[in-house]
Amino acid sequence: MSFDYKLARLAAGAPPRVLDLFAGCGGLSLGFKSAGFEIAAAVEYDPDAAASHGLNFHPGQPNHSAAIDITRTEPRTLADDLQLGSVERAVDVIVGGPPCQAYARVGRSKLREIQDHPEAYLHDPRANLFKRYLDYVDAFQPLALLMENVPDVLNQGGRNIAEEVADALDSKGYVVGYTLLNAAFYGVPQMRERMFLVAYRRELGATVKFPEPSHWIDLPQGYLSTRQVALQSLSGRLANGERHFYVPPPLPHRELASAVTASEALSDLPVIMALRDGTLKRGARRFDVPVQYLSPPAVGTYAEQMRAWSGYAAPAEGVSDHVIRYLPRDWKLFARMKPGDQYPEAHSEAVRMFEEELQRRRSDGRSIRAGSREYEELRASFVPPYDPGKFPNKWRKMEADRPARTLMAHLGKDSYSHIHYDSIQARTISVREAARLQSFPDGFRFSGTMNPAFRQIGNAVPPLMAKRLAEKMLESIRVGASSTRGTRQAA
Repeated sequence: MSFDYKLARLAAGAPPRVLDLFAGCGGLSLGFKSAGFEIAAAVEYDPDAAASHGLNFHPGQPNHSAAIDITRTEPRTLADDLQLGSVERAVDVIVGGPPCQAYARVGRSKLREIQDHPEAYLHDPRANLFKRYLDYVDAFQPLALLMENVPDVLNQGGRNIAEEVADALDSKGYVVGYTLLNAAFYGVPQMRERMFLVAYRRELGATVKFPEPSHWIDLPQGYLSTRQVALQSLSGRLANGERHFYVPPPLPHRELASAVTASEALSDLPVIMALRDGTLKRGARRFDVPVQYLSPPAVGTYAEQMRAWSGYAAPAEGVSDHVIRYLPRDWKLFARMKPGDQYPEAHSEAVRMFEEELQRRRSDGRSIRAGSREYEELRASFVPPYDPGKFPNKWRKMEADRPARTLMAHLGKDSYSHIHYDSIQARTISVREAARLQSFPDGFRFSGTMNPAFRQIGNAVPPLMAKRLAEKMLESIRVGASSTRGTRQAA
């Protein structure tokens, strides 16, 4: 039986083998690898992300760097193509997060616009990819699994997808639990709330437990509200004592270390003044020019952790993906924004800057009439075109003394949601800074150019968060495998 084979492997001390579905560039894979798991294979549809995953986990093996469409690839085909052996014996753990766009509230309006349907997000085919995840569970028969997604997966049009997945896994012989965890409580310099579901084969005798927080922060109200909205569909069950698979998250306390801040995460990286001094030019940003760090990291700091990560240590020549966008209009505005300012404040400041310049030119004797072409062109050179009432969160200047707000895949389009806290540099964050905020070590490489790299980072699970979950799962798997193996041998 495949179950006995897997138990024997683990009892002999072999590392559990992981299949990462919807893997992206490999945030979950890195966390699990760093906790002692072996990354056997990954399935990822985006070519750049698939290339990054292969580059970091299977270098020199082109078949592991190819994009794979999970909707068109059967488990047996995957096992054959990647030479994994028998499907039933190939892996011990499945991890992954089906694409979150169909679950996230921020994505629903876009779907409605595209399909002109008030509940279009319910009909998005991506919302059913979790079923494909379950097909792979049926085929590979893992001892344990993890699923990650946005909090809104708990309340998708009144449906609790996490509960539905948990119920399906329960019927397949798994002990299941899911919860909401914030990455800032686990040493990640980012306030990122996500749903995590963990399941173990019932024969292991394991119970679902989530890692205890290591850090403390008083989260902004918006994050607390997001959690409340996500749990809304569960409230009736919780109040009535009905059976459910939700596990309350371990709570942090004020005696823990303070959450890692943006400045602790970024301050050792090289200063970028290219917007201010005019040397930055338009064009694709490639990762072929390394730059040296400002200073050695202090012992025990987050920066040291990112530069000395086992297997992914910083290159001796420096980082080569510390690159930023060409934003010639807005850098002066970035300099005048205050920490925590969002788009309404930025827009108001831009209007003041325009009015100051307009007054200066009129004082020099130039006649610029309101509504004239010169007037409108001058205004456009200072004031962004977006309605501040419709896009309040489009821009945000980070605070140096707090973790960053949630990084999203939209970083691939622009990075105004994360304007650097240093007004002297007056810029948005670089690719490497985004990676630092997501807890990717400096030796982790991203395939492609700047925009694809930003997208990969924004889509990823923070590796430090994944590592903490993986450590907890490894403990449960090892204990369960040993006790189960012993019981079976005695019988």
